[in-house]
Order: sequence, then structure tokens, then C-alpha cells
Amino acid sequence: MNPVELELCAASLEALQLAKTHAFARIELCQNLEQGGLTPSAGLIETALALGLHTHVLIRPRAGGFHYNAAEMELIKRDIAFCSQLGVQGVVVGLLQANFEIDKAQLQDLLQMAPQLDWTFHRAFDESVDWKRSLDILISLGFKRVLTSGFASNVELGMPILAQMSQYANGRIEIMAGGGVNAGNIHKLAQIEQLAAIHFSATQKELLDEDSAFSETILKVNENRLKRILASI
Repeated sequence: MNPVELELCAASLEALQLAKTHAFARIELCQNLEQGGLTPSAGLIETALALGLHTHVLIRPRAGGFHYNAAEMELIKRDIAFCSQLGVQGVVVGLLQANFEIDKAQLQDLLQMAPQLDWTFHRAFDESVDWKRSLDILISLGFKRVLTSGFASNVELGMPILAQMSQYANGRIEIMAGGGVNAGNIHKLAQIEQLAAIHFSATQKELLDEDSAFSETILKVNENRLKRILASI
């Protein structure tokens, strides 16, 4: 079987501890998974680094789509500069133009800020117009990898395209599968030739602080689910 790296999408202190316990190759650090993941707090980033985790930080200033105005771009740049100063290993970004093409010019500006970082383009990729053209742009910019569900709503549906992407990339950029990864499909994903990595959160919905007036249902990491996924690969 193809040896693939495993990346845990970590959005809590519990997830950081589990990433450490289960020796994950890398984490994508974020918060607010219920909104698809947003930029994490300074304290959470520092905690991940203090644990010695290979940390890639999601830079996403708000929920919704991936076409940002000038003020939002300034915030993105501040967050990248901050992460770079802290010494994270990588950042995870995704920018699209209003027409859903990859925003090459804006990405070029960001990459020049911290060329030493490991750069991943996230699932905004799956909203772009043409995956081959998008991959070509990201390769030309120097991105290390792309997180994708194979131009589908989840990896289960996207497997045929993930296989095509991995073949097309041919080592020029890493293809990392993510979005709906579970114990039932991770084994099939791992068999895709040249697929570089698999990304998952192992979360489930959980009601937090039920007796509080501020109770919320969140997506919380579940160790049993995590263990089942790891056992299935």
C-alpha cells in the first residue's frame, strides 16, 4: 500500500493532546470547526508548538467563501506574519477571485512574506473552476500541497478525481485528501497511487455545557473515532 502521511485537523486542546499521543506527522491547527475552521488563537498556536507538534496554521479570517476584500487581506497578512514570527512550520490558505479562479496575484504577495514556510492551499481549491488549471497555478507559485476532496462534497464521491489528480500532480505538488474521511473509507484512500497525505478531524457533534445559557453544539474530537480511523488504515 502507498505510504501516506496522516494530518490531524486539530481545533481544541484535546485534539492537540491526541495528536501528540498518536504521533501524527502533522496537524492543521484551527478553531470553530462548525464553520469549516477559522484562524486559531495565539495561545492555541503557542500550545501546539510547546507540545512539539509539526504545526500548520489555518489562515481563514471568517466563515463563508474565499474572495476577500482589502481589509480582510490585511488581516490575513498580519496573521501570517505572526505565525512566521512564532516559528510555525507551515500555513494553510485559500484565495479565490470573484469568478472562482485561483487568486494568483494575491497568493504571490503572501508567499513572498514567508517563503521559508510550508504552504498548503486548502479546500477553497474544490470551489475553483478547473482542477488541472488550478493545480498548474499552485505548482507555478511553489505551493507544497493542496487539500482537496476531489472536486466533490466529500472524499467518498471524489475518489476517482483524487486518483486523477495524484497522477497529474506526479510529485510536483502533494495531493492531500480531506473532507469526510472516516474508518470506512480511509483504507480505500490510502490505496490511491501517489496520494501524499490524508487529513481528518475524527470529530462528532457534542452538546457543550448543557446547563449553561450559552450551551452550544460543537464538533469535538472523539478518541474512539480517532482510534478506529487509525486502525482501519
